Amino acid sequence: MKIGLVCPYNLFKGGGVQECVLAMQQELAARGHEVLIVAPQPREVPESIPGFVRLLGRSTDVKSPFHTTAQISVSVDPRGVEELLAREQFDLLHFHEPWVPLLSRQILTRSSAKNVATFHAKLPETVMSRTIERVITPYTKSILKYLDSFTAVSTAAADYASDLTDRRITIVPNGIDIAKYKRPSGVKSSAPNVLYVGRLEKRKGLVYLVRAMKTLQASQPDVELRIAGTGPDHEQLARLAKELGVNVTFYGWVTEADKLRLLHEATVFCSPARYGESFGIVLLEAMAAGIPTVAGDNPGYVAVMQETGALSIVSPKDTADFARRLELFVTDKGLRKHWVDWAQVYVQQFSYKNVVDQYERIYKSVF
Repeated sequence: MKIGLVCPYNLFKGGGVQECVLAMQQELAARGHEVLIVAPQPREVPESIPGFVRLLGRSTDVKSPFHTTAQISVSVDPRGVEELLAREQFDLLHFHEPWVPLLSRQILTRSSAKNVATFHAKLPETVMSRTIERVITPYTKSILKYLDSFTAVSTAAADYASDLTDRRITIVPNGIDIAKYKRPSGVKSSAPNVLYVGRLEKRKGLVYLVRAMKTLQASQPDVELRIAGTGPDHEQLARLAKELGVNVTFYGWVTEADKLRLLHEATVFCSPARYGESFGIVLLEAMAAGIPTVAGDNPGYVAVMQETGALSIVSPKDTADFARRLELFVTDKGLRKHWVDWAQVYVQQFSYKNVVDQYERIYKSVF
């Protein structure tokens, strides 16, 4: 089967959707499919572009509802789209985040292939997000009729699309490269620490983590907080930690190698996000690394942390309970072993092999 994976974001800038699309390309190609990725041309085109990538139009930086900047398609030459489709003769096109203007609609309205959609994001419950939703809804409605199958990475991610169509939305979770995160033999945790990796922004709940660490360090003074990432709240968090006397190290932006090292040295991984999460890739990465995890009680994380993982879910605003949960996972070796043993089995369902198995079944069903 000849498959086109359509990504609306700058493929070379990194991000959850981009990682998913690249991993799917590799797995599907390994199964004998001919797989290309179609993405907007970035403002700065890399010197080396993989042979399986096709770039169209141009893109620009746009402020997202998540207080981050995404580089998305802002113009596509219709003739370029038509030439690409005529040349490649795709059997199936898989559109990731089809509601993001502009690339998906330009291709969908000209596609003679079978068309599958995947919704990844859940917009945060903010005034700005509701305004954006009102603006993009007519655009999204206009493309639904061109789609042969709808999928979403979680029930939280399906919320938006489910309000616009009564057709079935199949849940296919995000995947991770489990082998990549596995702790190498002989690597031991460093001094007791709680690790956060991600953006430093309001919705991630880091203010509550700093406050919970103040309580935790009162009884466990040797436990350090480690924060890796950048974002608009860095200075505020640093001031709060100083005011409360919290033992914390800010690592800033880290390479993938440093991120893996920090994970493998962590005692507990914590992501206290309050809202705006459609899934929990960072939680799965911690699971694959064999690290007990404490997570915020947002719908995306709750969807991932099922079974024994429910022990990890906490309300970040409840400082006392948050601190107790962290302390349990830091100090109770029996609980830690039970959780890690469970996670090592549970996380296997999120391997890209299993995820692509599900997509292949969907692909076959539309013919």
